[in-house]
Amino acid sequence: MVLIIDPAVVVALLLGTSIAGAGIPLGRCFGITLLALGLACWPTAQRAEGSVAAAGGMLLYNALIALYLVWLGKLGNMRGLLLWPGVALHAVVALLLVWTSRSPQGRREPGRIGE
Repeated sequence: MVLIIDPAVVVALLLGTSIAGAGIPLGRCFGITLLALGLACWPTAQRAEGSVAAAGGMLLYNALIALYLVWLGKLGNMRGLLLWPGVALHAVVALLLVWTSRSPQGRREPGRIGE
């Protein structure tokens, strides 16, 4: 969580140096990635529910990255060529994950393949 809030602290503690420029937004993106990976790998009571946790981790990652990239574009004054296509890509993937989880096919019983 510290990596999302202040990546410079983590880099200073791990590497003994400082970061500036694009290193701070990239550090925050890495923090969001680690948070989503932690959610996806969180132990569950039943092993079959792992796919639900993985989908939740992917949804969290794509939604948070899309919001963070919008924040960078609007308030952070970042103007990269692929910033807005990246926002669109992550937003579409997040919406597709929500849509898939709500569809009847997305709610199949775990372990039943091909039905």
